[in-house]
Amino acid sequence: EVQLQASGGGLVQAGGSLRLSCVCSGSNSDCYEIGWFRQAPGKEREGLSCIRPTDSTAYSVESVKGRFTISSDHSKNTVYLQMNSLKPDDTAAYHCAPVECNVGSMRWDPDIPLNHWGQGTQVTVSS
Repeated sequence: EVQLQASGGGLVQAGGSLRLSCVCSGSNSDCYEIGWFRQAPGKEREGLSCIRPTDSTAYSVESVKGRFTISSDHSKNTVYLQMNSLKPDDTAAYHCAPVECNVGSMRWDPDIPLNHWGQGTQVTVSS
């Protein structure tokens, strides 16, 4: 079964940057399209960005465009999320998971909990 290991989180001051990594282990089909999510305590899961590494099709929600950039290294089955100009509201646990990724949308199964795929990485932004 596919496993996705997110890393790179930490404590950063507002305005700072972090780069998250997501390593996918499993069949190529399972790692075909990967998305980044975040979930803060007491809040709903929020889909942020996704990418299809084979052709670099990517999508990001409006709230992070211009600040977060998704990229991938297909040879390493790794997807990255570069986060700049971080704000305290970006504080959350960040996870990666398989998704359906298109130029204008990102879809996932809401019944599958994020930690089903692996542990996330905590990002804390101080003011």
